[in-house]
Amino acid sequence: MRRAGRGLLREGTPSNEDAVFTEAGLSGPVRVEVSGGRVFRRDEDDIVASVFSLSSAAPQVFGERLAEFEQDLRALLRKASSTGQFSERAGPISLRIWCS
Repeated sequence: MRRAGRGLLREGTPSNEDAVFTEAGLSGPVRVEVSGGRVFRRDEDDIVASVFSLSSAAPQVFGERLAEFEQDLRALLRKASSTGQFSERAGPISLRIWCS
């Protein structure tokens, strides 16, 4: 029931949601694995938006230092890629489907 790397919950959730679903009368789960591997092209704005979409890096987390953080992030991205282009390989997705 620990958080694994990159935000994945490989061991389930700490709240034991399986028991909650079962007690609610649902059956399952049926597990479906969707393989990753597709490569997406991203630009600087895509990466910044992706970072801000994380709950740990949501804009409100930075308060008055938001502009400073974004400026530093963009400088780091420009240093990492002279073209401003990045590649992101999609990882696998595991779906757990419950039925009523």
